[in-house]
Amino acid sequence: MQIVDLGITDYKDTYRLQMELLEKVSQGLSENTLLITEHRPVITIGRKGSWADIFKSRESLSSRGIEVLESDRGGGVTYHGPGQIVAYPVFKLENEARDIYSFLEFLEKIGSHFLMQYGLSTEPRPGLRGVWVKGKKIASIGIGVKRWVTYHGLAININTDLAPFSFIRPCGIEGVEMASLKTILGGRLYINDAKDKLKSSFEKVSLLAAAVRKD
Repeated sequence: MQIVDLGITDYKDTYRLQMELLEKVSQGLSENTLLITEHRPVITIGRKGSWADIFKSRESLSSRGIEVLESDRGGGVTYHGPGQIVAYPVFKLENEARDIYSFLEFLEKIGSHFLMQYGLSTEPRPGLRGVWVKGKKIASIGIGVKRWVTYHGLAININTDLAPFSFIRPCGIEGVEMASLKTILGGRLYINDAKDKLKSSFEKVSLLAAAVRKD
């Protein structure tokens, strides 16, 4: 697995890069690649979402510097912005790993491992995807799969401004409370340190998953 930190990006540019990588990975021309980024403010509407989950007009959001885009990932509506780390694993699922639900659980395990490094334990929410801490949602998960190669992925709130989440119904969940590491731990965190911890979580959980499959 190669890991590429893209810095701060536009959502559309990162999507195009994922599609280019997906083609290469599916043909065996590139190894599995993990893209790490922060996005400029954007609300995305997943396959299960709609404008009914957005409470502001496009004009109102635009005046706040927030773009609105439709996405082919799973899930509903979510917000991405600076201070939120987004991880896009462009991974080829092979043999017994060809299980989309197991891959979603794999991403949740990575989120849990990441938060464990900050002394936080996560709470499963039956029937709801994502990563939850103290009754609040701190990370969202939504993927796409083409020719058994994954794209889209996991978004974890670090220093994220949570106000834009009030403009939407996050992931279609009524009354959900969003959280960030900043709000839970009571202080701003170094984003590069958080990125390093997330990369480590991907590496360690991936190795563990590979060992389990071999057994």
